[in-house]
Amino acid sequence: MRTPRSTRTAALAVTLAAATAAAGLIVPTATAATAATAAATATAGAYQGLPNGTKQAKTLVIGVDGTRYDKLLTADAPNLKALMAGGMTATGNLYANPLAPTLSGPGWSTVATGVWPDKHQVKDNSFTGSRFDLYPDFATRLENADPANSTLVIGSWNPIAGNVFNGRADLRLQESENDTKTAADAVDYLSHGNPDATFLHFDQVDEAGHNHGGASPEYAAALHSADALVGQVLQAVKSRPTYAAEDWLILVTTDHGHTDAGGHGGNSANERQTFLIASGAGCTPGSRRYDVKPVDIAPTVLKHEGAPVDPARQLDGRPIDEIAPDAFDALRPGLQARADESGIPAAVKGWTHTPPAGWSIDNSRMPTGGVTEWRGWTFATDEFWTAAQLGQSRETNVRARNVFAVADSDEWDDKAHGAGQFDSTLVSPAYPVSGASRGVLSFATNYKIDGPQTGDLYVLFDNGAPQPVKSYRSDLNTVENLPVTIPAGATTARFQFRYTGTNSAFWTVDQVAFTAS
Repeated sequence: MRTPRSTRTAALAVTLAAATAAAGLIVPTATAATAATAAATATAGAYQGLPNGTKQAKTLVIGVDGTRYDKLLTADAPNLKALMAGGMTATGNLYANPLAPTLSGPGWSTVATGVWPDKHQVKDNSFTGSRFDLYPDFATRLENADPANSTLVIGSWNPIAGNVFNGRADLRLQESENDTKTAADAVDYLSHGNPDATFLHFDQVDEAGHNHGGASPEYAAALHSADALVGQVLQAVKSRPTYAAEDWLILVTTDHGHTDAGGHGGNSANERQTFLIASGAGCTPGSRRYDVKPVDIAPTVLKHEGAPVDPARQLDGRPIDEIAPDAFDALRPGLQARADESGIPAAVKGWTHTPPAGWSIDNSRMPTGGVTEWRGWTFATDEFWTAAQLGQSRETNVRARNVFAVADSDEWDDKAHGAGQFDSTLVSPAYPVSGASRGVLSFATNYKIDGPQTGDLYVLFDNGAPQPVKSYRSDLNTVENLPVTIPAGATTARFQFRYTGTNSAFWTVDQVAFTAS
């Protein structure tokens, strides 16, 4: 659960000067350079401490803390639903322990930095051990790319401006859980100032979840109230005299969900539920996606504002318009409901053994029997697979998108089967390599061990003998980019992912691509 309100408020004393905390208002980045910049821009159109932006591209990111997507759909929330109707909505699930609990500190840090908690290292609301030095917030990256950017952060939960966006944003305001003041400040700066990129955070939905539960009338009422404040901010954007000449990207998201009874931090579907609403050029009205993640928000903002997204920064996210479905994602319409997995809700469709075109599964070494859904490599969704058994690290598979391939010896072993271990091989299509001497195989993967287990990757040229590329014998959660030497005269390359296990853990593979040169 989030730190109790009294404790959180007391903790803010370390982030604010005493006089500023008493005022409860403007918290600009406290550096001599910022003060000098503010003074220099005061005569160049600065408004209330915010430098005047110069870009046609404008970005507004709105965070509505603790919002469940299923409750948003049934809430009286006309402004958010209008954004959904006019743009794209993506749904998905967060991580859970051991990557990080579903708390606000890790959640908003993931949104701001574009990396998962295993990189930014925010594991709770204390922010102890955070690596914002390596993975700064997107406002800081914008300022580093071009100090002329005008960046504004307003947070009802004070650690938003005090900890998460703790770098070089031009102006950071902490509103001590006063959503009305947060909205009023945003309206003021958007109406009279000229920020290029704005992040604002509303807290009352999360408050209602803690105090009354995620299934309560009070939670629904808080959603309605927050929606009205969002509407005020959106109206301020549309009322700008320069609005018609500007290129606005508006993103709305949340940091976690809530249980029906209230609270979060665990790994239930209601706590892990997240969403992103995107409105702007290139967002197809009324569209729905399953492959967009919270880490994609930061690089999307950076790209929209013209800042380079350097691969050397090792961001986990990608600009939304650069995320393309892979072959596994095409399987979603044909996914099945549960067979043997009685703990998964009957309405959830999320698995198949039928591979996409060009792919195959070799189960010739698999014993008979076992849990049907997991007999050999399976194509599955997060909401289906993680529901098979909570708390066994399946919630750490954050780098997969939409439908992915998984070999899970632990779940397969939960039903009687023939003698022998889980032994299945996933086989890729044949990639053309004529005239090439080298290539790179890339894929997202999560390899987790909890007993006897092996993972081996092979390449076959022109259907020749399998040649080892890499063996997996320890936990790994990453995106692989593996070099492959192509022999002279080869015309095709095919890859095999062979997994064996005896009631161990799992191996996931997704977004497989091979580039030859």
